[in-house]
Amino acid sequence: MDGAIMVAAPPRPKTGYWTNVGRRFVRQPVAMAAALVLLAIVIAALGADWIAPEDPFRTSVARRLAAIGTPGRWLGGDELGRDMLSRLIFGARVSLAMAIVPVAVALVIGGFLGLLAGYAGGATNMAIMRVMDVFYAYPSILLAVAIAGALGPGMINGIAALTLVFIAPIARVAESVTTQVRSNDYVVAARLSGAPVMMILRRHVVNNVAGPVLVFAASQVSVSIIAASGLSFLGLGVSPPQADWGLMLSALRQALYVNPWVAALPGAAIFICSMSVNLVSDGIRRAMELRR
Repeated sequence: MDGAIMVAAPPRPKTGYWTNVGRRFVRQPVAMAAALVLLAIVIAALGADWIAPEDPFRTSVARRLAAIGTPGRWLGGDELGRDMLSRLIFGARVSLAMAIVPVAVALVIGGFLGLLAGYAGGATNMAIMRVMDVFYAYPSILLAVAIAGALGPGMINGIAALTLVFIAPIARVAESVTTQVRSNDYVVAARLSGAPVMMILRRHVVNNVAGPVLVFAASQVSVSIIAASGLSFLGLGVSPPQADWGLMLSALRQALYVNPWVAALPGAAIFICSMSVNLVSDGIRRAMELRR
């Protein structure tokens, strides 16, 4: 139209990197489904006192190894007649605690050691990483069993054993990423400008190292779930009569030929939880691959 004044549209606000990561994660149906399953498990664990239909420690001789679907025992009964559904819900609380706490503590310790080794380099890197290699050289399950066996059974000792296992791999990833970031131009320029080391680490190094290290640590939670259950299965973790998936699996293994469906429930819970964590961590990794 003659005489019309063209008005430029206002620029669209630029979305942040983590906002784009969240959007890419939501577009992954498998990862979202796994996240919902994991969220349901966490909610059940946190609200076990209100959600569980029965006292998980109450026994019933008449309902020993009750079949799935039995009235009052919708997921059957264990070897002492305790409600399997209630014990699975309370067991989620213990199993998740024994899986998440070691990885979280190892993330702090291993992340710091890897960051220090990667940024300092030289003799500091050599000293820290050679110590980490000693722990990293052994299979994680065997190392956890050996440490837990030396410390003795118990939930605290199991968490301590798993923490020592996960420090080395997290430190190695943190050191590798930090070494790459340290050689970037903006970090070199900041060092040459005389910026304080702590400011360089806080503004330029930690922000770029945190993402990959957090994703790797999240993937280790699934390994930790299996390892924690393995310790309890061997009698090196949680002690009876505490509800724990690994301990329940150990107690019910004798009933495998009597009521295999009930005996398999703790193993199914371990598998579903571990697989959900794995799928969620893979979804986060894929969402973080592209920077827009």
